[in-house]
Amino acid sequence: MVAFADLLTLSNHETVQFRVMTAVNLYDSPACKSLATQADCDRQLRFTGDPHPEHPAIRVQLVEDDYPGWLALEDLSQLEAAATDYVACPVEREAIAAKLPAIIAFMQAAMAVPNEYLWGGTVAPNYDCSGLMQAAFWREGVWLPRDAYQQEGFLEAIAVDIEGDRVNCDPLQPGDLVFFGTPVKATHVGLYLGDGRYIHSSGKDMGRNGIAVDELRGDAAAHSISRGYFKLFRGAGRVMQSYMPKA
Repeated sequence: MVAFADLLTLSNHETVQFRVMTAVNLYDSPACKSLATQADCDRQLRFTGDPHPEHPAIRVQLVEDDYPGWLALEDLSQLEAAATDYVACPVEREAIAAKLPAIIAFMQAAMAVPNEYLWGGTVAPNYDCSGLMQAAFWREGVWLPRDAYQQEGFLEAIAVDIEGDRVNCDPLQPGDLVFFGTPVKATHVGLYLGDGRYIHSSGKDMGRNGIAVDELRGDAAAHSISRGYFKLFRGAGRVMQSYMPKA
């Protein structure tokens, strides 16, 4: 457990790694109002500065994926000094491929329990799109970057064509990631299941407010949500390795 007073006495607190004992929220500003991401139990983080002078929060960085955020000082009690520093272990494609059935099973099990879309969510039962991807792969020892556009840039791109009102899924394999967004940036991601279907956590505005399966098609017979995302389809990628932290 980390107390505020103890933190101030750690001259090297920016290099010490801390283990998350109970899942905590990380926010996008020191005001701690808007969720940026979450850190589940057993994740590790480091402080990247001193407590904010005006807000009861401190800047942190998650160790496994280099993701930054603000931690409320009241949540310091959910941390403890890590017994050992996190060391990334390389995971190559052959091992990842063997893990894909369990990764798909994790997402299907997450879909089977009541859930809602949560921006920044990476902890059960409520996830955002890329948070679901990261959580599922993490459970099998494979790290992905946090956000959809980061995941797209990290993966090996797959050449996929759109043929009329459908995506040509022949090059895809179950476990590949499919991306949606603008011509400039990926803003949404799902996991390909095969037979033109993908599983994803989508929001209230154009999605299902939670985890569901949709199709990579935009014809009149497709569900309206599938049609909506089809219009935003950007491409696909294959996970070839586990993310190695830069910090």
